[in-house]
Parts: sequence; C-alpha cells; structure tokens
Amino acid sequence: MTDRLYKAMMSIGRSLCHQRPDRSFFIRGKQFPVCARCTGVYIGEFAALLSYRFIKPPVMLCAAFCAVMLADWLIQFFKVCESTNLRRLITGLLCGYGVGNLAIRLLVIVLKYLEG
Repeated sequence: MTDRLYKAMMSIGRSLCHQRPDRSFFIRGKQFPVCARCTGVYIGEFAALLSYRFIKPPVMLCAAFCAVMLADWLIQFFKVCESTNLRRLITGLLCGYGVGNLAIRLLVIVLKYLEG
C-alpha cells in the first residue's frame, strides 16, 4: 500500500473513529484506520448486507446484539474492567450485524410504504 493511500485511509478513519493506537489493530506496523470496535461494526454491517436475503434474525436478537456491545462499553467506561481488542472486535461484529439488519428492515418498510 502506498503512503498516499494509507494517509487518505487514516484521514477518513479520523472522521469516523478516535483511532487510539492501544485500541486498534496493526498489520506490518501500520495501524488500522479505525479502532477494533469500529472494525467489528463495519464488518458486521457488511455481513448483514450480504446475508439479509437469506437470514433475517428477529428484531429482539438484533437489539440484544447491540446491547452486548453497549454492556462492554459501559463496563469499560465505568472502569469495572478494561476491554480487550478481541472483545471489542467481537462485540462490534455483533452490534454491526444487529444494526445492519435493523437498518435494512427499516429501509424495506420505508420502500414498501413509498410504493403505496
């Protein structure tokens, strides 16, 4: 990857995420443009987009996936225990998948409504 592309990716990532090095993954000495939790969220949303046609989890399960990430964030925020990057990634994946499915469901409802 060229330095110019990497700098552009980091610049875009900066507008989406705090990019703390201690909460980010690195490959070959280069930091990911977003933290571990955001990485999980984006991958989860993409997975929801790819799988929605075949798998439509119940709304309450999607909400529970989001609650898992919120619980991890609250535990860390209130200094009960520090989260790890692996846990941030996993809870981000769950939340991203849940939010992605909920967003697609909402979009389908709106489009059906607009069709009349």
